[in-house]
Amino acid sequence: MLSGNRQITIRLEGIDCPESQQAFGNKAKQFTAREVYGKNVKVHYVAKDRYQRILGTVQYARQKELNLELLKAGLAWHYKHYNSSKLYARTEYEARLNKIGLWNHKNPLPPWEFRRKD
Repeated sequence: MLSGNRQITIRLEGIDCPESQQAFGNKAKQFTAREVYGKNVKVHYVAKDRYQRILGTVQYARQKELNLELLKAGLAWHYKHYNSSKLYARTEYEARLNKIGLWNHKNPLPPWEFRRKD
């Protein structure tokens, strides 16, 4: 448990949001801020990534999970290469099917491919 106003970086486990330079990157950031900024959250620690960031899920507001909410809003990809959650896969599929968020675009570019371009 952290005390005070300490800020830590959390890498959301199982999902990958668009980069800020990509379509919907700023919307994903705004959504995240609107949902959790200044609120008490619970982080379910999974591991540390190769950059030593905490990898986990973020719970807030009566058991909402930020990772899942971003998928529902069509603002993230399920990172299937590193996560096998059937719930995440189904949630992304439903957002795609309903053309929610970035899935309303014809060919959204996954962030891991966008990062490879650099």
